[in-house]
Amino acid sequence: MPTKYFSILLLYILVSAFTHSIAQNARINIEATEPITQSLRDSLNLPRYFDINQTDAVLDSIHQQLNKIGYIENQFLKLEKINDSTYLTHFSLGQKFSHIKLNYNPDDFSKKQIQSIASNISDHSFINSLTHLEQILYQLTLLKSKEGKPFAQIYLSEIEKKETNILEASIFVKENAVRYIDKIIIKGYEKFPLPYIKYYAGIRKGKIFNQKDIIRRNNRLDKLLFASSIQPPEALFRKDSTIVYLYLQKENNNVFDGILGFSTEEETQKLVFNGYLNLELNNNFNTGETFLLNYKADGKEQIEFNTELKLPFIFKTRFGLNGSLRIYKRDTSYVTTENQAQLTYRLTPGSEIFSGFSGTTSTNLLDEAIAGTPIENFKSKFFTFGITTTLPNDTPIFPIKTEAVLKLGIGKRTREIVNESQWRALGSVIHLFNLTPFNTLMIKNETAALISDSYIFNELYRFGGINSIRGFNENSIDASLYSYVNIELRHLFNQNIFIHTLTDFAYFENPIFELKNNLYSLGFGFGMNSKPGLFRFIIANGTVMGEKFDFSNSKIHLSLHSRF
Repeated sequence: MPTKYFSILLLYILVSAFTHSIAQNARINIEATEPITQSLRDSLNLPRYFDINQTDAVLDSIHQQLNKIGYIENQFLKLEKINDSTYLTHFSLGQKFSHIKLNYNPDDFSKKQIQSIASNISDHSFINSLTHLEQILYQLTLLKSKEGKPFAQIYLSEIEKKETNILEASIFVKENAVRYIDKIIIKGYEKFPLPYIKYYAGIRKGKIFNQKDIIRRNNRLDKLLFASSIQPPEALFRKDSTIVYLYLQKENNNVFDGILGFSTEEETQKLVFNGYLNLELNNNFNTGETFLLNYKADGKEQIEFNTELKLPFIFKTRFGLNGSLRIYKRDTSYVTTENQAQLTYRLTPGSEIFSGFSGTTSTNLLDEAIAGTPIENFKSKFFTFGITTTLPNDTPIFPIKTEAVLKLGIGKRTREIVNESQWRALGSVIHLFNLTPFNTLMIKNETAALISDSYIFNELYRFGGINSIRGFNENSIDASLYSYVNIELRHLFNQNIFIHTLTDFAYFENPIFELKNNLYSLGFGFGMNSKPGLFRFIIANGTVMGEKFDFSNSKIHLSLHSRF
């Protein structure tokens, strides 16, 4: 066929199709035998245009919408064609009903269950707005789903007029056999540590199947930093089994940040390291394990080395193991080594109890005693126990919403041949209050106490710095008792950038020097989450209560958490 005739034919087909399409589209309006208000017309959400081939579907939609708003006696009368593009539908609305009394069988639903979804309840019935009837039936279906009956059918029978504007009906339930989880299959991250499914998320074989509950528990897995959910969980229902599919993927969650330097000490000509190093390795062996390594040194006054290994689930049970080693050296005064081992037991997905043993050895490095500073060699042993609770947050940049720790220790300290009983206690809590979608209030408190008949300088707690009270040097405050509060008002510009104010308060006691002081600090900071990691900049000025701020003593705290 010549190209010219082919083009003419193609143009004819397109024009005909376009003309046919226009002819098939029309407007629709509604009239009723009773007066009809404009608000009722607007609530029906009539289509602006419709295909006349779909007329029956449009009329059925109008009928269903009238049912939902209380005109259950409405009837379609006729469809009138006004012109080629306009149609008028006629309905008889009938009486409008505003409420419905629903009778229920206590064998199907308990009164307590009904109270969770409705009001105006008696032992066998309740009254509800007719406009909310569909939602009530959906909530009743969810109640049956929680009982492991996802295929239960709920419908109304014996519908009749009760009063002028009230209907009455009975709730009928057709139940199926209770469904239990028979198998759990993980897609995407097949080596995912299975104890997290059972003990952290609480999804386990033999449990009653509840789709809504499984989705909620799957969201807990999505908040794990080493894994994320690809898509919502699904279920395969067979005649005699129920299989749950979880879709997960592995995430990189190793953390590294630090600055290391070295120099030569003038007096001894020895090589001295300074700076800090922070390494955190998570789930590299697909067991949910955590290995921590932290090193800090300022080159002169103090050196701190910490390492810790956490195994959350050993032998795929609720039990876990934690072990740590801490070494602290203060200039040429003393060096303290502490080792700790704990056995943990997970009570709920977000909480666990623990008990264990800690031992401390401290050595006096001074050739001559310094007056007023009782540094002595000692060893101490403590039996420890406590509980921790953690709740995740929905904001990735602030992954923890609530975290609480309570730890107690009972033991004794030995110096030379003298033994002395001691107690240790530590409590910590942090919570985020979501004020608005972009404003958050963070409050943290930590309190610790060493109870003893006498005290040695090198056994006291050390605090101060970016992880306690800002505006003071790291570990610059020695105390047998301390308590500090951090308050931050944070504003998020987006999910990756935020600024905040800071207000810190602290109280501490040092019985050796007979000190009881109140401290406070003020400042501000910002955080930025980028590809290298979370960078935080904080500037704070701290002082003793009652004294004026000296802004020349302001401290700048920097941190970078880089994940790989």
